[in-house]
Amino acid sequence: MRLRKIFVIGLALSLLGIGVPAWSEDDPRSCNDLMSGDTPAYVVCRWMATPDEARDIANFWLSNDGEHMQEAGPLNPITVDCTEAGNECADTSEGDGQLHDVDSPDVDGAEDGGSPECQSAEDCFVNPEGLSKAEIQAAEKSAGGQAVKAAAAAGMRVWIDAELADDWKAGKLAEAAKKVAAVAAQQGAVGIRFSSQLGFNKTFETADEMDKFVTEATTTLRNLAPGKKLAVHTVVPVLGCGANDTCKAEVTKKYPLLDPERIGAWLTKGLVDQLALDGGHLATEYATWKIDATEAQRNQWIQVRARAWDAYGQIAAEDAGFAAVGSPQLTAEQATKSITDRIATPLQADAAETINLWSRWQNDQGQVSRLYGEKWAENATWDQLKKLTSIRPRLATIYDPSAPEVDSATDLKKLSEVFGQVYLHTA
Repeated sequence: MRLRKIFVIGLALSLLGIGVPAWSEDDPRSCNDLMSGDTPAYVVCRWMATPDEARDIANFWLSNDGEHMQEAGPLNPITVDCTEAGNECADTSEGDGQLHDVDSPDVDGAEDGGSPECQSAEDCFVNPEGLSKAEIQAAEKSAGGQAVKAAAAAGMRVWIDAELADDWKAGKLAEAAKKVAAVAAQQGAVGIRFSSQLGFNKTFETADEMDKFVTEATTTLRNLAPGKKLAVHTVVPVLGCGANDTCKAEVTKKYPLLDPERIGAWLTKGLVDQLALDGGHLATEYATWKIDATEAQRNQWIQVRARAWDAYGQIAAEDAGFAAVGSPQLTAEQATKSITDRIATPLQADAAETINLWSRWQNDQGQVSRLYGEKWAENATWDQLKKLTSIRPRLATIYDPSAPEVDSATDLKKLSEVFGQVYLHTA
């Protein structure tokens, strides 16, 4: 699966002229040519079956109308003949022993399949996890609920994006989580991102306090929204230092809450299913140690791979810097270079499974930055992004229904041309 992912990414990016570094080895079973250029020397790739061998294997099983596959069918089941002397078969089954049509009346004494027992004759709604039908219906009519419907109709995988840290500190986690879970209950929503800039935005004073929030928030949400994925967004600056011990010491002192071992534990303990790592600091944080953005990014993804975080959950790279005030003024060539740096590189590093790009956001001065043209005007950057059709499922964006470019339906339809996933912000 991993090699297939790299191959597909390389094929898609080649449409924009983005090359994957080539490797050359004498070993005929080597597949290092499919790995990214920054792969450590100790990481090697070998074919279990080369492409030629795989073709021969496929031909063997598919030849003569699948003759060998039919011959290799499942073994005959083990059966017991209850009429044979010496065999005893317990007769504890329920029912009348007859085959009934679907939706036919149940036999006397049978269970009704789990239909709720209501106190009145009218229809009733039962949700053992604590959300009422009225709460879910109200959420469906809200701006967030309508945006979920529009995004799902556009073919996008939907996450609900919320910030529960302040509510937790105010002792209102349960109330806030119910509102978020009600929106996430809408058809098409697959998960909830319940905090951003976690540990970086000074909301928490200690790491233990932050861990307590994550534990209580995930417990509450898993009860209210069973089956939904849970995600958080943060940054781990020390990963960008690589092997520079001085850098690691200084950065750890500067960001004491952002310990990679503590953050990695959220994944290993199953508290979160997705961890998004921001890249906004990569260009400036390490200038003192002469580590540029390219090297810092390379260091970060090597460290993530070394910790095997992707074995416990999905890792995403988040980037708000692609968007520009007003709209991007890049040429097609410049846009391709930016795509190489911000999309191709993290994916080819084989640590991030998805890329979260902020397509529209507003700063404290009221300036709006976009990844596309204002009011969806023609834009070279957006045109280049639309070519990445093969990796569309790996591209996600953040959208706020309360601050549309045109309107939610129009915006989400346009965004679906590039992004396969969307994080819908809810108040």
